[in-house]
Amino acid sequence: MQTSKPAPNRTSRILSRKWYLYLTEFFSGMAVMAAELGASRLLAPYFSSSQIVWTIIIGTIMIAMALGNLYGGRSADRHPDPDRLYGRLLVAAVWIAAIPFLGKMVIVGVSALLVVTVSTNFLIWAAFLSCMIVFVYPLFLLGTVTPSLVKYTVSSLDDSGRTVGALGAANTVGSIIGTFIPTFVSIPAVGTAATFVIFSGILLLLGAVYFLAERRGTVKVIVSVLLFAGVSAAALSLGFAFWEKNLTLEDESVYNYLQVKEDDRRVILSTNVLFGVQSVYVKDGSLTGLYYDYALAAPMMTPEPAQDLLILGMGTGTYATQCGKYFPQMHAEGVEIDGKITDLARDYFSLDPAVPVTTYDGRAYLAGTDRQYDVIMVDAYQDITIPFQMSTREFFTMVRSHLKPHGVMIVNMNMTSDAADGINACLQDTICAVFDHVYTADVRSNSNRELFASQDAEMTERLAANIAECENGALRDMLAQVQERLVRCEGGGRILTDDRAPVELLGMKTIDSMISEELSYYRERFEKDGIAGIIGG
Repeated sequence: MQTSKPAPNRTSRILSRKWYLYLTEFFSGMAVMAAELGASRLLAPYFSSSQIVWTIIIGTIMIAMALGNLYGGRSADRHPDPDRLYGRLLVAAVWIAAIPFLGKMVIVGVSALLVVTVSTNFLIWAAFLSCMIVFVYPLFLLGTVTPSLVKYTVSSLDDSGRTVGALGAANTVGSIIGTFIPTFVSIPAVGTAATFVIFSGILLLLGAVYFLAERRGTVKVIVSVLLFAGVSAAALSLGFAFWEKNLTLEDESVYNYLQVKEDDRRVILSTNVLFGVQSVYVKDGSLTGLYYDYALAAPMMTPEPAQDLLILGMGTGTYATQCGKYFPQMHAEGVEIDGKITDLARDYFSLDPAVPVTTYDGRAYLAGTDRQYDVIMVDAYQDITIPFQMSTREFFTMVRSHLKPHGVMIVNMNMTSDAADGINACLQDTICAVFDHVYTADVRSNSNRELFASQDAEMTERLAANIAECENGALRDMLAQVQERLVRCEGGGRILTDDRAPVELLGMKTIDSMISEELSYYRERFEKDGIAGIIGG
């Protein structure tokens, strides 16, 4: 049997028994998956964590890995020197450690550039270009690992299949561990930035140990360590909203980026940097001025004083707190998938400790209980869209089965749009296919639309009667505004189902239209006065 030319690792001290090659494959696979999951968390506060953004991340990383595989194979054939591979690992380590620092600036810079250059699909283009700039090069370098290791590991054709299989297994096992650790351990415990630093530190250690064992490349290692230390310190000190100087809290959970801001009047929770307010607590107990106020119409639509309230998407309990003030007879309970948000509700938003909150998915919670409620609020917006499993005919049928005969469902629709093929139109048609009586009210000076649905034909008449009897002047005036804005929905054929609910595309289309309208002013200023016009406001 003819054998190939012995690879250079036969003269290498640390690679002579191959175990270090398998270790390199294992940890490089782990680093790739950690970088991919880190990418989703880095982009989510700016561009959402929708399926569209995930598609961009996965596609970009696969492009980088494919190019790295091609280059790594050719490079290993032409220059079969392990020094090249481990040198690339040092570069990748420094680059990945710098991502939480430089990557956030790239995202903001790219977004600012696209403000004056892109008219449609702003978020898609911004996410794609940011991902290309930040992640392609380090993942390209990691893509060179496997073909290079095959070159250094396979010594004859007799055991080539077994050796390549072992390398593939090492990479796969590393990838599996690199998938679970960031999601369940490092990101919730220490955050996205520290996760990048931890896994890039492993790559740095692999390269440094190799060169130190070979007793060469000392300068290369020292420079890499110094650069790594510098960018890591910068990465760990820079928040997602690094231009904000007075945040009460900036944190991360398994599901969300979390930002709490506080002033003399209110406390605000945002789960992203660019898309507004998710929960609010008004310190003096007055109305919020947001969609929660409009939702207070629902308890006024029931024939008897509403007793039982369920909130799917509890957040920090804004609606539960309001209902507790204006409808003290109501018993409120909530479902919130992010337990860390519930902790914030207790610590910063004065949620009544007596209000029970279950940490669970809203639909799964309904499937596991037989209780019925007077009012069910569905407020499950995540970033820029609704989780698809809480937007379908099957889901709303489940909600209806958990309402009392005269019960009312409220759905918060986060992006007001009258487009015939928009997400609101599809949601309204879907809900009309389940409920006999559906009304909407656009929130004044806001991008939200509240939807009220019931099987009770007298829901609006009862609202009018209860408004007339309301003794609280501020509440009465606000509810009268809701009554004036109520529009009956007749329904149509755009029905979302468990099998087909493209809410990410629908939501992205709607928010793209909203962003285009908002940015038109800045484009006009740029066309007229150039960059000075934008800076000058």
